[in-house]
Amino acid sequence: MIKLTLKRLMVTNALLLASGLATAQAADNDQDALIKQGEYLARLGDCMACHTTAGRPAYAGGLAIKSDLGTIYSTNITPDKQYGIGNYTEQQFADAVRKGVRPDGSYLYPAMPYPDYAAISNTDIHALYTYFMHGVTASNSQPPATDMRFPFSQRWGMRFWNLVFTSDKPFQPIGGASAQVNRGAYIAESLGHCGSCHTPRGFAMNEKALHSNDRDFLAGGDLNGWDVPSLRGIARWSPQEIVDYLQTGRNDKAGVAGEMTSVVENSTSHMTDADLQAIAAYLKFLGGNPPLQAYDQQKNQATTDTLTAAVNLTEGQTLYLNNCDACHFANGLGAPGAFPQLDQASVVNAQSPDGLIHIILQGAQLPSTPKAPSMLKMPAFAHRLSDDQVAKLATFVRQGWSNNAPAVTADQVQKVRATLTQH
Repeated sequence: MIKLTLKRLMVTNALLLASGLATAQAADNDQDALIKQGEYLARLGDCMACHTTAGRPAYAGGLAIKSDLGTIYSTNITPDKQYGIGNYTEQQFADAVRKGVRPDGSYLYPAMPYPDYAAISNTDIHALYTYFMHGVTASNSQPPATDMRFPFSQRWGMRFWNLVFTSDKPFQPIGGASAQVNRGAYIAESLGHCGSCHTPRGFAMNEKALHSNDRDFLAGGDLNGWDVPSLRGIARWSPQEIVDYLQTGRNDKAGVAGEMTSVVENSTSHMTDADLQAIAAYLKFLGGNPPLQAYDQQKNQATTDTLTAAVNLTEGQTLYLNNCDACHFANGLGAPGAFPQLDQASVVNAQSPDGLIHIILQGAQLPSTPKAPSMLKMPAFAHRLSDDQVAKLATFVRQGWSNNAPAVTADQVQKVRATLTQH
């Protein structure tokens, strides 16, 4: 009888041990899955672009975000307990991400796009917290202190800005829209923070809209002197062209430049096909903007014929043939997937020519992405062309083919050139 009891105890203990091991293994598997999901969500949120800088470990901060009000340095968001966020509870992490409030009650500046991140779901916050606490290597790197001029150096003032210009409303699905469209809407409104660049700003540098039901949302804006295009409908692009652009930084009509280059490199090129297709479906669903202009085949042909004949050219046309024609061709249509189209390009036809001038002066480089690893580069012409020459070249490009944008002056070029020198 005693032997039988001992045997039963041994069997019971073995079963309990096995059950405990299985529970622990399941917990480990759950955490691994959360870390993987959180890592993906961090890519959706483009956390890498701002919180990782050359010479520092991943997410250790230190990126200088310069403005007329001073310089903000991105923070260390590794789980280091002294210089990072290692002591944050999940609620404190959520408050920093969604409300811009640190555990000590101080306020972040909206260079951290918490007005958009406010719409991140609790489930996604949990996965993000798990990733940053358990999937990121702690770093004791201390970023420089943010240096804002008075009175903007007084962080407490952000409390009143937040009361007026932010929302604690969770993401609201679009009634009557498909699950795919609503997935795209959720990404764009929250983690993707597309509105932080593509929504017009108000007098206090606030986004004029934070949600899809407002016509100002994603209606275009201005960023560091560049006209930022509207994303509502993107009438000239097909859904697949939107996917290609976000996935590779290029499509049959355009190549990425400016701030969007980093977004593609660090964020959108890492998204799943399903999420990219959801974003494309959502942007097409929004609608609201016609094409820049009707495509004028006759005007395009006239410019093409003039450049091909190369007789009695203006200085702008001559500069184009000598510097641009080899890649963008006489018809201004470039090479699909390699050299961007200039005819009807948004950066060419923008009201402000600063973006185009910037590209001519400093060049541009398509990022290397998993599905397009080649890093095609447009050379810089700042040392080759004078302000007057750049102005004449840009004017021709903005008014050639079927483009119809205002002319460019040498003074406008000089102002852009000065900003490049400063940096």
